[in-house]
Amino acid sequence: MILKYFYDDKLAQASYMVGCAATGDALVIDPMRDIRSYLKTAKDNGLKITHVTETHIHADYVSGSRELANATGAQLYLSDEGTEDWKYAYAKEDHAILVTDGDMWMVGNIRVDVLHTPGHTPEHISFMITDTAGANKPMGVFTGDFIFVGDVGRPDLLEEAAGITGTKEPGARQQFQSVKRFKDMPDYLQIWPGHGAGSACGKALGAIPSTTLGYEKLFNPAFQFDDENKFVAWLLDGQPEAPKYFAQMKKVNKLGPAIIAEAPSLTKLDRASLDTMLADNYLVIDLRDREAYAQSHISGTISIPMTSANYLTYIGWFVDFEQPIYFIIPDDADASQVMKDIQSIGVDNLSGYFGEDVITGNTVALPQLSAKDVADQLSKNGMIIVDVRGKTEYDEQHINNATHIPLGFLPDRTDELPKDHTIVVNCASGYRSQVATSILRRQGFENVYNLNDPKAIWSQVLPIE
Repeated sequence: MILKYFYDDKLAQASYMVGCAATGDALVIDPMRDIRSYLKTAKDNGLKITHVTETHIHADYVSGSRELANATGAQLYLSDEGTEDWKYAYAKEDHAILVTDGDMWMVGNIRVDVLHTPGHTPEHISFMITDTAGANKPMGVFTGDFIFVGDVGRPDLLEEAAGITGTKEPGARQQFQSVKRFKDMPDYLQIWPGHGAGSACGKALGAIPSTTLGYEKLFNPAFQFDDENKFVAWLLDGQPEAPKYFAQMKKVNKLGPAIIAEAPSLTKLDRASLDTMLADNYLVIDLRDREAYAQSHISGTISIPMTSANYLTYIGWFVDFEQPIYFIIPDDADASQVMKDIQSIGVDNLSGYFGEDVITGNTVALPQLSAKDVADQLSKNGMIIVDVRGKTEYDEQHINNATHIPLGFLPDRTDELPKDHTIVVNCASGYRSQVATSILRRQGFENVYNLNDPKAIWSQVLPIE
């Protein structure tokens, strides 16, 4: 058996290839939309991708299952579990084999058993793997968004992101039953999860790429509950805010992602085009690093530095999928790869981009203050602190009397902020607050500053509650 691990740091997303050395057949589980790495790995290892599957209808990225099956002719396997609301609409068109709990198929000598593991989503399935060439017992389970290292998948995304009310508590109760089922399975089983630290699909994911079921039984909080009600309360408490684009991903992955095949056609645009786009109120995102943007940028653009590992998630918070979106891409970045990355969250309307050469002429700096500056001015001029961190971060500790508006909700809540006061935006490092400051300035707030110091400094300098 050949096992290959693929990891996208920008989405904290893991996918896998399981190959049979004897027959050359290979299965890919939860592929990303950019399928080039799977094709190359298969070729390098003398394998042919003959089977493609996924654990559930993903919310945080566009699935590559359909793309990969189309490119290779592989058989597509999709879940037929869950409610009618979340069945795969394209399964018949793509000749997919629909599977449910207890189903099985072979990839060469490798046996794949389907386990229905609802909770994160109703249709969620996991895949138990047995290498029958050398064993008659399973080696491990690909758990998708069910079991992570140190956590389990959140059950509230259908409600928080897709707007299907009344689903998070039933989902949490399903998750309890799925965990209970795995408590009775052998400790030696390896667990290969679908996400790592940084994913919004759980609240405390570990960074280790794999684990064992025995280890999770000992140390994963989800396995420590025998009382279902207490488990439900624990699981629903403290989940991070669900990015808005998750709703779009659920829709796209249910209906069937468009086949993109080739990288988007790239047109590098000039400053005159940029000025026209901004005048027409199109969204232009500057991907340069924080320091470069703070020093000099074009008024009306927003700053989302691609130096952050999860910058795509931040883009997903603000993109309107019905409108064109444009990017200023750093000169040292591969524009084609950046566009591929952005397509991974379903942004396909990419007709052009800008280089750093547009940052000339009529530019502005981003107003910033240190924690000491804020402390000196806090009692003057009716200064308002806006904390754009998540709820759990804010509840743990925040600046006295700070207004809490999580970053992703800021564009929809600017009417809560007065334009005739000085506004200082803070977060944990200065990254999210810079994004927020650029958004407020785009929306006409002139007297707004980024608190550029990290929490380690401002929590010592400013009054805290």
